[in-house]
Amino acid sequence: MPDFTNIDAMQFFDCRPRELALYQDFERKVCAACPDTHIRVQKNQITFANRHGFAFVSLPRRKVQQPTIVVSFGLSYRVDSPRIWVATEPYPNRWTHHMLVSDETQLDDELMGWIKEAAAFAAAK
Repeated sequence: MPDFTNIDAMQFFDCRPRELALYQDFERKVCAACPDTHIRVQKNQITFANRHGFAFVSLPRRKVQQPTIVVSFGLSYRVDSPRIWVATEPYPNRWTHHMLVSDETQLDDELMGWIKEAAAFAAAK
């Protein structure tokens, strides 16, 4: 369902064409991997959901050296990977992971595997 979000996403990434391109690649991959995904563009983040939100895209709050988006996803366990920037457990057995993405190559099978797991976890809640 990505078509209706294009204008909203363009406004979300206003004056940040590199971040918009990263987001669009991510959106295409998520929608291909999880076809029942609904996308909602909000003021501070873009939510990918089935029954519940399972992945989120936002911009870093601090200035970073290169164009970057933050991809967040929730799982029932903590992912132990150097790719994870921050992981928190807001509720027992619900871990939120944040990953900085500054290059299309980071939108790889490993990340998409976590996103698919997050979608299944959200659908089972």
